[in-house]
Amino acid sequence: MEAQDETLISRLIEHNPELKQLMDTHRKFESQLDEMNNRPYLTSEDDLERKRIQKAKLAGKDKIERILAQHRGQ
Repeated sequence: MEAQDETLISRLIEHNPELKQLMDTHRKFESQLDEMNNRPYLTSEDDLERKRIQKAKLAGKDKIERILAQHRGQ
C-alpha cells in the first residue's frame, strides 16, 4: 500500500470497526502466507489452504480499497 493509503487507514481505523477488522484479518492472512511460503515443502492440503487464504486476503483487500475510495479526497 502507498504511504498515502497508510495515513488514511491510520486516521479511519479508529472510527471504522469494519476497516479495523479487515486490516487485522489482512495482516493475519499475510503472516500465514509468509509462514507457508517459507516452508520447504507444502502438502497438497497445505497448497489448497494457501490458495484459499490468498483468495480471502484479496477479497478483503478489495473491501479495504472500497472503504478507502469513499474517503479519498475528503
